[in-house]
Amino acid sequence: MEKSTENDWLSLSEAAELLGVHPGTVRNWSNQGVIPFHRTRGGHRRYRRAEIELWKQSQSILTASEVDSMMQSALRNTRLQISEGVLQHQSWYGKLDEEAKEQYRLSGRLLLQGLSRFLSALEEEGNQQAQQIGSEYALRARRYGLSLVEAAQAFFFFRNNLIDSMLRVYEAAAVRSPHAWSAMFRRINAYTDQIMTALLEVYGNHPNGGK
Repeated sequence: MEKSTENDWLSLSEAAELLGVHPGTVRNWSNQGVIPFHRTRGGHRRYRRAEIELWKQSQSILTASEVDSMMQSALRNTRLQISEGVLQHQSWYGKLDEEAKEQYRLSGRLLLQGLSRFLSALEEEGNQQAQQIGSEYALRARRYGLSLVEAAQAFFFFRNNLIDSMLRVYEAAAVRSPHAWSAMFRRINAYTDQIMTALLEVYGNHPNGGK
């Protein structure tokens, strides 16, 4: 049997460079059991070069530049959909004054920008970002007199817009990798679940919250 050489093994950062993604993404994939890795006696992750190259080829991984380009396209889709007047049909939106409406229109774009940072950040930093956005949604809803149910409806509206924008971009880019699609949904779910949890916690802890 042919012996492994030092060049056959990659550190986490080297595997990330080979795949064209952030090291935090490789860490998350490893934790989820998505990507093959090995442990040294000291507990460090090591990746066999041949396995990573084969995995990359089978999954058709999107490069960092491709992801960035797709996020920019999704942002344009978000601006278009929000400007088409769909918001006018939302009951909670009709309770807002013009300043509040502008804040919510802006929040739809900020939600997508937050997702972009969530995807490119280390796991802990991404979690903090999601929790901050959830807190802002809760405080904004309280400030403009929305009930907890209406606050949730407002968030769901923009979350669904976010998902729709990402679907449109993936379809337009003809992304064929099942892993790319499933990874996208897992990340959006992780991101938006944390936002919703923070929204509920902050709204409920606010004076007179949860009305």
